[in-house]
Amino acid sequence: MLKPYFNKDCIEAGLDEAGRGCLAGPVVAAAVIMPKDYDNLELNDSKQIGKKDRERMAEIIKKDALAYAVGICSQTEIDEINILQASILAMHKATKLLSIKPEHLLVDGNRFVPYLSIPHTCIIKGDGKYQSIAAASILAKTYRDKLMDSYAQEFPQYGWETNAGYPTIKHRAAIKEHGVTYLHRMTFRLLKPEIEKI
Repeated sequence: MLKPYFNKDCIEAGLDEAGRGCLAGPVVAAAVIMPKDYDNLELNDSKQIGKKDRERMAEIIKKDALAYAVGICSQTEIDEINILQASILAMHKATKLLSIKPEHLLVDGNRFVPYLSIPHTCIIKGDGKYQSIAAASILAKTYRDKLMDSYAQEFPQYGWETNAGYPTIKHRAAIKEHGVTYLHRMTFRLLKPEIEKI
């Protein structure tokens, strides 16, 4: 069962991102402030929930959250500042857009750059431990998946509607056959050595 908060004495926002390991598309982060007494047994790490349940849970989170926001860093920003810094920047953008100012940030993972003067705590695999981070993981994932679905209509050959830009065999084979798009991250290794030789 996920914990409702890390620090009960302040307004706490959970932060998580989606799309760090992708070859194409932006990295998307979400910031979510949940009620202290919130209790939903279905809430879990987005990777542990099927697509339809994720989408349903995303709507529940939007309705139940005290505040939520999404931040995006494009593939261009990723190439300019690297994926780690872009992931953190996307979290900063999401935090800035919250309608309620948080007093503490609960961040999934082990790396973060302080945002303004707000204290933060990094939690490794936090999306499987705290409700607010799990909620953020679901909002980030569902938002990004919808973006990649729309991009897939422009570039159907890469299978983004199913792989969301991740480095699947089909995605890399399509890069080999069709080349790259403006949505690909050019600083990433887009092809594996064995595919490059084909």
